[in-house]
Amino acid sequence: MTPLFKKFIGMNWLLVLNVTALCVFGVYAIFNASAYKDSAEFALKWKDQLRAILIGVPVFFGASLIDYKWVRWACWPLYLAGIGGLVAVLLFGVERGGNKAWLIIGGQSVQPSQFAIMSGILVLGVVFGELPRLLPVFRRPWLRIMVAGMVAGVPAIMVIKEDLGSGLVWGPVFLSMMLVGSIPFRYMITMLLGVVSIVPLVYVFALKPYQQARISSTWYMMTNQLDKVDLQNEAWVAKYLLIGVSTAGLDGKGPESKKVEDQASIHRTFLPHETISDFIFCVVSEEFGFRGAVLLLSGMALLLLQSVFVAFCARDQLGRLIVVGVVAMFFVHTFQNAGMNLVMLPVIGLPMPFISHGGTFVIVCLFLMGMVQSVWVHRNISAVKKKRSVNGPRRDDDDED
Repeated sequence: MTPLFKKFIGMNWLLVLNVTALCVFGVYAIFNASAYKDSAEFALKWKDQLRAILIGVPVFFGASLIDYKWVRWACWPLYLAGIGGLVAVLLFGVERGGNKAWLIIGGQSVQPSQFAIMSGILVLGVVFGELPRLLPVFRRPWLRIMVAGMVAGVPAIMVIKEDLGSGLVWGPVFLSMMLVGSIPFRYMITMLLGVVSIVPLVYVFALKPYQQARISSTWYMMTNQLDKVDLQNEAWVAKYLLIGVSTAGLDGKGPESKKVEDQASIHRTFLPHETISDFIFCVVSEEFGFRGAVLLLSGMALLLLQSVFVAFCARDQLGRLIVVGVVAMFFVHTFQNAGMNLVMLPVIGLPMPFISHGGTFVIVCLFLMGMVQSVWVHRNISAVKKKRSVNGPRRDDDDED
């Protein structure tokens, strides 16, 4: 039995099935959201998603079968490449929906902010998990926080400038990795209090008027103060999201029917092209009802719980931090996407992992799940090495790569 095949059969296949089911469901949801649009190009968006998944599959298995220890040296070139991509967006980026966050490379649309967040998770894992072991001076918590803050702060500011939704992911990811990275609670509490104290200033002086309107309109709609909301302007999308989800019932309107009780399906009639990305949860809720929405959220919850279990089984701090960073990123995306479609959170564009349309995003998600698998596959490598050093080398155990 070859070492590579031993790693392959040792993968967490329940996690593989979970990711596969979410990807398949995502393609089906995108098909239902786009197939009835008038634009022929938009009606074939599900094929673009399928193509991106097929590209991401070898990325997933490659990341799974290679020992994640390569992150210790490769994260820095990836980090610099992510920064370079963000700079390129500032110079040559393409604007869509008011956000300048894409590059056109070889006729394909690429979103560098996703690569920046991915590389940022890997770098933070090295800073919190490896630097204290390599350099004793970094055993001081405040020094690790400073280095990690500088490393994460540069791309975070650049991403927020290009896409506010993607930029907000950095906060929970950073906090989660601090929590697992042996940072004392007093440091985290101080940082949280500092952030809370400047939130009102950010709202008043940093946010644009339309962003402030989104937040205030969401609050008024949640508290049933509709007289304070302009349903034809800043709350226009939120209104139809609420109608689409609330009229679906238990079973939903079905993927085939165009009308239910003489009322056109909301996502096919009123909502813009973002139905296949930011508003995909509304599509699922409207067509498959409460049961479909619960099934989707249960699938995402199962994925996150399995990943947390992998983190507990990690062989070292680096693997544990990588998994925690991935879990935090996926949780924020899922929570924000579902929350804004239920009009419980402001409408801020964050796609749902494996479900929303986006070639760059789905490939990055598959890569990150491959890293989670790598932590699982190589969780016992250190024990095997220790056993070999005592009993001597074995021919069938030369699997350390």
